[in-house]
Amino acid sequence: MARPTELLASLAAPARNEWGKIRQPERPLITVGNATCGRAAGSGDTIAGFREALAEKGIGADIRTVGCMGHCYAEPLVTIHYPGFPPLLYQKIGAGEARVLVNSFLVAGEDPCFEYLIGALEPNDTFPTLMDYPRYLYEKRLIMEHCGVIEPGSIDQYLAVGGYRALARALEQGGERVVEEITAAKLRGRGGAGFPAGIKWEIARNAAGTPKTVICNGDEGDPGAYMDRTLMESNPHQVLEGLAIAALAIGAERALLYIRAEYPLAVEMVEKAITDAGERGLLGKNILDSGFDLEVEVFKGSGAFVCGEETALIQSLEGKRGMPQHRPPYPAVVGLDGNPTVINNVKTLSTVPLIINHGSDWFRGIGTEDTPGTAIFSVVGEVEYPGLVEVPMGTTLRHLIDEICGGIAGGREFKAVQIGGPSGGCLPASELDTPIDFDSLRRAGAMMGSGGMVVMNDSACMVEVSRYFIDFTQKESCGKCTFCRIGTRHLLDILTDLTKGRATEEDLDELKELSAGIIKGSLCSLGKTAPNPVLTTMRFFMDEYLAHVRERRCPACMCRELTAYYIDLEACARGCDACVACCPTEAIFTTSNRKKAIDQEKCVKCGECVYACPPEYDAVRKVSPPYLVPDQGVVPLGKDEATEGGEDDA
Repeated sequence: MARPTELLASLAAPARNEWGKIRQPERPLITVGNATCGRAAGSGDTIAGFREALAEKGIGADIRTVGCMGHCYAEPLVTIHYPGFPPLLYQKIGAGEARVLVNSFLVAGEDPCFEYLIGALEPNDTFPTLMDYPRYLYEKRLIMEHCGVIEPGSIDQYLAVGGYRALARALEQGGERVVEEITAAKLRGRGGAGFPAGIKWEIARNAAGTPKTVICNGDEGDPGAYMDRTLMESNPHQVLEGLAIAALAIGAERALLYIRAEYPLAVEMVEKAITDAGERGLLGKNILDSGFDLEVEVFKGSGAFVCGEETALIQSLEGKRGMPQHRPPYPAVVGLDGNPTVINNVKTLSTVPLIINHGSDWFRGIGTEDTPGTAIFSVVGEVEYPGLVEVPMGTTLRHLIDEICGGIAGGREFKAVQIGGPSGGCLPASELDTPIDFDSLRRAGAMMGSGGMVVMNDSACMVEVSRYFIDFTQKESCGKCTFCRIGTRHLLDILTDLTKGRATEEDLDELKELSAGIIKGSLCSLGKTAPNPVLTTMRFFMDEYLAHVRERRCPACMCRELTAYYIDLEACARGCDACVACCPTEAIFTTSNRKKAIDQEKCVKCGECVYACPPEYDAVRKVSPPYLVPDQGVVPLGKDEATEGGEDDA
């Protein structure tokens, strides 16, 4: 009888031959990023533009769709493989740019324009490509190595790059050896808790009760986080392979992928991958003639944030309301339907094939001693190059934000980074040299979480930031724990009063007292970590809280009730009505000298006038409080000082 690795080799041989033709095509090959971020940026129009231009010019070329490379700021991304030349990667390619590339590069019957190629390969302003940026030098792509390279719907391409080789090896080694390897690698769960995966697997393997189940937690609910979604959309077979190895390790014959229904493309890609893998004998009955059976299903979650917690997730799978349960017993001993259950995050399972293929020593050589490997972050907010970033554990926040993501956008100053999802802490500039790993971030007052990172510039009000995240967690609380259900409501009320200038210094003391009670009295991590934004902003930005209380002032001019808009009459242009046209309450009128002013009684502080004012004038200003800076001339004009309609009689 053939061994699993031999069967896989024969299965993958045709795929590798086909992959060789794709990597060194005989005619032009165009790949377009078509994951959710690419589609949102218009990749459908890009594909249509290429097809129309190729047809008009009579050029024989292939167009393939791939997943997300993580450079979400640059979508739609296009790679052109021209025979005899290195692949060229282009950013922000719409339908018009697609035509330009075809006409300037892929003209039928002619050699490619060498001047154009050289321009694309060298850093310049005329033909910039993503290779012009230093991001590729700093990232270490392990989990995301094939994202944006292979077609997510093609099992052959995954096989061609070594896919399912780890599963075949694991089948030959046996479940016990797999558990030992994962334990030796010190792989910690990437879902947020950081619990060692190998220990969890060993507990489940030795636990009594059948059938055992492995669950992939794809219920990603953090605002601005999309790492799990991207992996499932861009390389679903890697997730399935890790899931199958985990099932083998604990002796499970059933596996589930819990994916939120708001991820329709991820669900589609994973379901297709399950079908294709089953047809190749890589899932289902007697996988690779090893005698190991594994049935895999997708369960679509309803979008409750709390269902990211493993016991609430199990309740949801059992048809109950998703609410966390007391532990112990832990799910690894008593889980789904009362039987041993292992729940791991998408990123954790996607890492497993790498460890089996390369060994635990290799894995421990990356990152830090206590937290080896890499971490994937979705960096959003006020950075030049937002998107997904995969870096070794131990990389500092400063290196990630300033060098990999290009620093703060628009020439503004860095103020804070909120890391770890809505319950993560907000760290100031003084903490930017903190290494990114579970223990270092916890000591700094933040947490790793699932990998969401929000970067803020100096225009952010940290009181309002706290209010925003507490509002999110309060709404997502399942309501089971009194401290979480009512405590977060009181936190939100106090923070709301602060942003409206109604709070007192006694309220600041109550914020701290309430936060401590919520942490102690909550059952799950949603409640235990909910006060983190409040505690860290009070720790690092207490001056802003005091300004809101003592001066009824928002230093960042972000809190609407404490901010007024006015127009700098020296900067305002005569005859420009841009702000007048955009004002929804007709609060902007024309003064006697044909410039504009704002009626403070009518102004609802929507801020539209700021965006409407032409940048060459930049005449709209914000101030807090609005009437206490007469030395700057910030005294709103009254109607008696203006002429309606804007005509100057003089």
